[in-house]
Amino acid sequence: MTRVGLGYDIHRLVAGRKLILGGIEIPFEKGLLGHSDADVLLHAACDALLGAAGMGDIGEHFPDTDPQYKDACSIDLLNTTYRLVRQRGLSLVNLDATVFAQAPKLSPFKTQMAMRMADCLGVDHSRINIKATTTEGLGNIGQGAGIAAMCVVLLDNP
Repeated sequence: MTRVGLGYDIHRLVAGRKLILGGIEIPFEKGLLGHSDADVLLHAACDALLGAAGMGDIGEHFPDTDPQYKDACSIDLLNTTYRLVRQRGLSLVNLDATVFAQAPKLSPFKTQMAMRMADCLGVDHSRINIKATTTEGLGNIGQGAGIAAMCVVLLDNP
């Protein structure tokens, strides 16, 4: 059985926080605001995996009202999510994601993010593709107020 899942996340940029995307720290004067480390890319990936497996969404599994997830490392959330997906007898065929950010420029970090995610999921790096784009100055993201990510995954029975 082949299944497709789609995930999306967005967080506000604020001073005084580290910017974590794809499980790596990106040098920038602002970071994403959230209950966990607010890694929008990994949150979108978790939602895509959970959606494809028919297992709800990230908020059901890691609620922001639960103190145990305060400042949680999203790479750990991705690892736990994929373990749940594997318990359903499904495995990742591929993951394709886009990060929407006016700044910082993310092109120099795409390969490192993809490798970090692939290592976390225990899959070949060729199964993970990360893209980055701006919104050409339009909307809240274009004005530098936040960063968003969208992810699609394909799962199959091994």
